[in-house]
Amino acid sequence: MENRIRYYSTNRNLEGIDGIIPFKGYVSFRDALLQGQAPDEGLYVPETVPSLLYEDIFSLKGKPYVEAAMLVAGAFLGGEIEEKLLKIIIEDSYPFPVPLENVYDRKYVMRLDQGPTASFKDFAARMMARLMSYFRPRGKRLNVLVATSGDTGSAVGEAFKGVEGIDVNILYPAEEVSGRQKKQLDTIGENVQALSVKGKFDDCQNLVKEAFSDSSLEYLNFTSANSINFGRILPQMVYYVYAYSQLCEKGEEIVICVPSGNFGNALGCDYARRMGLPVKRLIMPTNENDEFPGFLKSGQYEKVSPSRACLSNAMNVGHPSNLARFFELYGGTVDRTGRVHRSPDLDEMRRRIFSVSISDAMTKNCIRKAYDTYGLILEPHGAVGWRGLEIYLEREGDFPLCVSLETAHPAKFPDEIIELLNIAPDVPESMRGLEARKGEPIELTGDYGEFREYLEDTLQTEE
Repeated sequence: MENRIRYYSTNRNLEGIDGIIPFKGYVSFRDALLQGQAPDEGLYVPETVPSLLYEDIFSLKGKPYVEAAMLVAGAFLGGEIEEKLLKIIIEDSYPFPVPLENVYDRKYVMRLDQGPTASFKDFAARMMARLMSYFRPRGKRLNVLVATSGDTGSAVGEAFKGVEGIDVNILYPAEEVSGRQKKQLDTIGENVQALSVKGKFDDCQNLVKEAFSDSSLEYLNFTSANSINFGRILPQMVYYVYAYSQLCEKGEEIVICVPSGNFGNALGCDYARRMGLPVKRLIMPTNENDEFPGFLKSGQYEKVSPSRACLSNAMNVGHPSNLARFFELYGGTVDRTGRVHRSPDLDEMRRRIFSVSISDAMTKNCIRKAYDTYGLILEPHGAVGWRGLEIYLEREGDFPLCVSLETAHPAKFPDEIIELLNIAPDVPESMRGLEARKGEPIELTGDYGEFREYLEDTLQTEE
């Protein structure tokens, strides 16, 4: 196959840094997908970003979501997988709707909460699981390690459940997921095991990263389903292209707002823009973990450690993994510890990206106001996004076409919705019967030695 895109590590230029031996090579998409993280603890990024013709984007108007997925994924994977096989994978990945809910004028909420776990993570996880199954070396079992602050784990678990030759271990912070999120995680079953960790999301993420960098565990065939894996980023480019194509008037630009935690979702939008999507501004509101808006304002990056526990718990990230990719795209370098080695082009980053921190009080007020004013039911993450869009429009002036993402179904946060709106959100089909499911997590203290022992004692490497 021709036109294969190569991938390199964000740490490739870090010479003379203690603990880092820069990986200067290139790998295929297949290798980046199966490895998850580069051997120098950097993240894989594409050497080139393929271009889409505007006419091809515009031609998607009125067409189903899978057509947008074929256009975007085909541009990246045309050298790696046959078109007919890619189409089978995509059609199997997306058997659910992607509603674009009009709020007022031409301001929309894109509801990414209609998949099997009622989370936007379903989009990336389902396609990624099927790609991994396709590319997996026959005879070997892959072991997926994934850290979650909320929705990632259940989406990944459900996406990989029953997938041949792949086992999944999901680490989540014991005290920082909602009751329904915990129930989803603990009860997936089959080839998926939940691990309840005493600590923060960042502790879970660090355990996963440490295991990946532990050379003595290479025989366990690790790969990642977190957004450190580029296989998670690629599917997240699609819905921006889809939303624009369905709503646009020919030739116009769009403002897109993405509530942001680990930054993989927003990164998908930045890549889509670089492919040719006419994005006027990418808005990246965070919760009270405000390291990124602080960086854009001051030019000095200071991670939030420990991360702050907020209502929008899936965004409780004090040092986003995908910040390394954002820095790379804008000419900078930051490592997984948060140390900046080369500052990005701040002027360009500020021109393209707007970011603001949304407090829990603002989040609650937004949920009330959106319902009272528009009849719009938002959960905490979507409220962070909607309030971020409102602030942008207040400061920068109105813009005709805007889309804000709703990343989880309100029914995943019933206590908050009942408290704030005095209504119980309708439970989607995908969440019905959840309380009757059985399953228990394995409890961990957060010590790497304990985690390493669990991995060595439990994981399988052959079919």
